[in-house]
Amino acid sequence: MPAPDTATCPLCRQANTCAVVAGLPAAGCWCMSAEVSRAALQRVPAPSRGLACLCARCAQGDAAGSAPLAGTAPASASPS
Repeated sequence: MPAPDTATCPLCRQANTCAVVAGLPAAGCWCMSAEVSRAALQRVPAPSRGLACLCARCAQGDAAGSAPLAGTAPASASPS
């Protein structure tokens, strides 16, 4: 299985705009000041946990059709 794309949200496959992936300090990332939905974190596919960040929309739990891909388990990791 290929490694997760760290620049892509594992739920909706859109850009996650992660500051770290862009080579910027983590302190400047949008997620450092955002509330992240626990339900959204639980939908992150196991292979992406701790490796790929959610996008802001999915982090809020607002993404339509943001169920995990078939064959994946719920996550407990937080976005970076």
